[in-house]
Amino acid sequence: MGVFVFLPLVLPLTAWPIARLAEQHLHPRTATRLLTAVAAVMALCSTVCLALLVVVGTAQLPGNPLPDGWSDPEVRAAVPYDEVAGKAAIPALCAVVVASARALWRHGRVRRRAHHALAGLPGTSVAVLPDEVPYAYALPGGRRDRVVVTTALLDCLEPAERRALFAHERAHLGARHHRFLLAVRLAALANPFLRPLRTAVAYTAERWADEEAARTVGDRRAVATAIGKAALVSRGTPVATLAGLAAPGPVPRRVAALLGPAPATRTWPPVFTSVGLAAWAAAAGTAVSAMSSANAAVTMFLVLRAATPL
Repeated sequence: MGVFVFLPLVLPLTAWPIARLAEQHLHPRTATRLLTAVAAVMALCSTVCLALLVVVGTAQLPGNPLPDGWSDPEVRAAVPYDEVAGKAAIPALCAVVVASARALWRHGRVRRRAHHALAGLPGTSVAVLPDEVPYAYALPGGRRDRVVVTTALLDCLEPAERRALFAHERAHLGARHHRFLLAVRLAALANPFLRPLRTAVAYTAERWADEEAARTVGDRRAVATAIGKAALVSRGTPVATLAGLAAPGPVPRRVAALLGPAPATRTWPPVFTSVGLAAWAAAAGTAVSAMSSANAAVTMFLVLRAATPL
């Protein structure tokens, strides 16, 4: 395996430039999909390599449950600095598993509680709660997707702004933004170097919904005003993977973007631009990460197979 087993752990650094530039220069839909794909692949590759290091580290421990042949010098020689790297990978992988399981459990618990709280209301696509706390969010799943909003928030908005609010939340549901948000959240837990991509996707997903709402209602200023008012009074969403009108992202930047022209729709940025070069760098880093993890996995399989007695 050599150094190939370590490359996917640090290659997410190649995606940092695109995480910053995509927010500014790509259509929010393109940016969200691109950044999520890069984060998911890189997180998977780094986790695979971390698991391979754990195999080497676990084989060094007294009373390990692995076959005795897996602790042979030939196996350990496949990993540089095997004694340190192998043992360090064990708590690192445990932390990744625990953090990811906790995030999934919390996400599911919040969604279940939200659906349970709406059980007594009519089964419409919009659930209006008589609550003095202003908030709104898109709630996927259950028998049907629903937009949850409180009377306190509706009272703060004009009719046009209410239409913008509902269009924004329906855009979140229609594009399944909660899946993108959950994917990048888990990716950032798997590899901390992917946190900038998580932050960027949290912003671009909101911008995506902003643009869809502006296209639906036909009034970019009304959407901008609704976002500004909601941000002043709202407390956001109950969990990071549920999307809402005033959910994460610098609100002044979102408002400024809506007061300007609609962004151009491109499937891929021009090559000889800063964002184009950053996108290709991230794509190259992702490809190298995938090849390195595949190479490490195949090499480890062949080494372990040769070291295991028949």
